[in-house]
Formats: sequence, C-alpha cells, structure tokens
Amino acid sequence: MRIGMILDAPFPPDPRVENEAVSLIKAGHQVFLFCLKYNNEKSSEVINKIQIKRYNSNKLEYKLSALAYTVPFYTSLMSWKIEQFIKDTKVEALHIHDIRIAQAVFNINKKYNLPIILDLHDNMPEVMKLYPHLQKFPGKYIISPKKWKQKEEEFILKANKVIAVSPEFLETLIARLPLKKDKFVLVPNTIRKAFFEDYKVDLNITKRYKNKFVILYLGDTNIRRGLETAISSVEKLKYKIPNLKLVIVGKNTTDTILKQQVKDLEIAEFVDFEGWKNVSLFQSYILSSAICISPLHRNLQHDVAYANKIFQYMSFAKPLLVSDAIAQKRLVEKTKSGLVHQEKNAEDFTDKVLKLFDDETLRNELGENGKFFIENEFFWEQTSKKLIHLYDNLLN
Repeated sequence: MRIGMILDAPFPPDPRVENEAVSLIKAGHQVFLFCLKYNNEKSSEVINKIQIKRYNSNKLEYKLSALAYTVPFYTSLMSWKIEQFIKDTKVEALHIHDIRIAQAVFNINKKYNLPIILDLHDNMPEVMKLYPHLQKFPGKYIISPKKWKQKEEEFILKANKVIAVSPEFLETLIARLPLKKDKFVLVPNTIRKAFFEDYKVDLNITKRYKNKFVILYLGDTNIRRGLETAISSVEKLKYKIPNLKLVIVGKNTTDTILKQQVKDLEIAEFVDFEGWKNVSLFQSYILSSAICISPLHRNLQHDVAYANKIFQYMSFAKPLLVSDAIAQKRLVEKTKSGLVHQEKNAEDFTDKVLKLFDDETLRNELGENGKFFIENEFFWEQTSKKLIHLYDNLLN
C-alpha cells in the first residue's frame, strides 16, 4: 500500500514514527510522511526510504495547535496542507500520529474516504493536565482537556483501527469503549536491535565515570519525571557511597528548579547535569552506570505508559530502580529486572539504592533478567509484527 503518515511536528527526530515507517517499508509498503517545517529544511527528501513531505508552518500555527479543539483555526490551516499531501502522494491509507491534527484529517477524508489508522502515542487529554500553561490564566480557561477527551473518543469511533502503546493504556481504552474492542491494536514503544547491537563507545564518557558508582537518568527532565526525589536522596547517599554520581542526561525548562535544589543541598559535586545529548551517546552513558532510574510521578498518563529509556537500560543489562507508576512497576516486577520505590518518596528511593549498592550479585541478576527480556521478547522487530499484520489485513 501507499501509506500516508500524518505528523504535525518536524521530522526527524521521532523514533516511533521512524520505527513504524521503516518496518512498513521493509514489509513491502511505501510510506509518505506529512510533517511540518519551521526553518529552511528541504520540502521533500527521502530518509531511510521514508518519502518526507514537509509543509511550512510558523510560531502562530504552533500556538494555535493547543487551541485545536477550542477554535477551528488550526484545523483549517492544516486541512488544505493535508489535502495537498493526499493529492501529491496518492496515498491509499492515512496513519495519524496523535490527536491534535486528527480533526483536519477526518474533515478532508470525507472527500477521499481512505481507511484511517489512529496511532495514540500518549493519553493526550491526561498529559495536557500536566502542562504548566494549563495551570494558570489564560490556558486554564480556554483549553479543556475534557473536550480533548471527547474528541479522542470521537476519533476512535471514526477510525478503522486504533493503536495503543502499552497494555495498560489499551485496558483504559477498552474500558471506555468496550464495544470497539476489536479496533484496538497494541504496538508498544520498544527499541530496535541496532541500539544494543550496533553502536560506538565514547571513551571520554566511560573514562570519566570509570571509578564512580553512577545512578543514571536519561530523557526529559520535567519535574513530573521525578528527579527531585533522586536529588533529595543524594544528600543521604553521599555518606554511604563515597564515589557516588547522579548523572542526568536530558533537559527541560524546569531544570532551574532541579539545579537550585542541588545548590541548596550543597551536593553539586555528586550531581552531573549533562544536558541533552545525541542518542548515539546513550549507550556510553548506560555502560558507565551501575543503576538506571525512572522515578516518575504517578498520574493517569504515567500509569499507562512506558518510558522508552527503561528498555534502553535493560538492553545493556543494567538493574532498574523505578517508581510505582503502574505500567513500569508491572513490567519490572514481571521481568524481575529491578526494584520499585514509592513515588516521591526519597527515603524509599535511598533504601532501594543502598540495597542494590550492597549487593552486586543482585544487580547483575536483575540486569541480566532485563537483557534477556529485551533480546528475546521485547525489541522493535518483534513487537512491530502486529503493525505489519494490521496493514496486511486493512483492506479486508
């Protein structure tokens, strides 16, 4: 088939979009990707055999996207671009990545009547509740997560198939719409085998941390990711683990809060803020670590979603320490790949770190369990088979 993927963001980077597109291409399909450009990127190019079509956007459109289901401006602006994309590529199916641009796609598709796949990367209505600009004026009064949830259900009902990213998210969708159970397909975010089989080690990183007991965090550092818990723990751990380093690879606008916390606790020598790094360096950071963490705060989004970082950690046989957000707790306990601490509880976090620090055999055992799970069951080439099956049978 000629598949048209719809992404209302720049590309690259988007690992999930790329993984899905590459897998479908390897299965014999053609994939055309609608995406946006804000600078001087090429309007058309091919990346990993994905045929990229970029459409001009700007800051105003980006800001209007948050109001997509308050006022119709964003939907109108996207609609003509999507129609042009459909005409230019002559696609036979549309694959929508998340719901912000979904209304525009469904509106235009009335003319073309193409099958539509709705790919829900996140529980978006719940994620929105966590955005800082929705906590205050004017966002609090003009953007309604409740309305977004209603639209999400409307789109699920209209779509031919709906993809969810975790068993827990799938459960919530089926509970909301039990009569549409047959529409849902589980395609979890996992890592490609190349991540742990084909990589280069950066010796600058591994040498720097050679004699340190590294607690590693990779990814977005928003406050809801729980790093305040880990930083609080360092104040106590520094007395028990003299060569301790909490290494944070990632960034967010809320980093000023984390850095102030480190300063207030006078633990700067034990915490490294590395900022955002190219994914090609992740393996070197993981190899340098003793424990890898995901201390997420619990909420309706985190309870049903996996952070991709935990699979990256596991693929290198590193023991995990994760909060009790339901999805990651279930996974870690099922695979026996790490320990679980109570969210926001620095004392419990500290106790679990010390348990792992004191027992190298346990660390190795948990790490090897995680690695076995990734290598034999939970890597992209395996988990994407349901996506391939979906498209192979779409027209039936």
